[in-house]
Amino acid sequence: MRKAAWIAGIILGLYLIARAVAELFVVDMSNPAAYRNDWGGPSLIGVLAVHCGPGLLAGAAIVAVLVRRRARSSERSPRRRPHDAA
Repeated sequence: MRKAAWIAGIILGLYLIARAVAELFVVDMSNPAAYRNDWGGPSLIGVLAVHCGPGLLAGAAIVAVLVRRRARSSERSPRRRPHDAA
């Protein structure tokens, strides 16, 4: 069950990241009428915050988990000194 939750979380996070990147190309930033009625509108900052914010948070969460897992795995493995390699 825990592995399924990890997979679902990664898929959701990658979707939110892809949606945030796509939103930057989909929105016509030079035409306020194009995004006036979108969620977060009528300002461009609000629209980008609503549509790109979850992707930024998902990316930060994924990076934090990976860094924490890497630090935890390096603590578990015994450290070898270079002169012990023989």
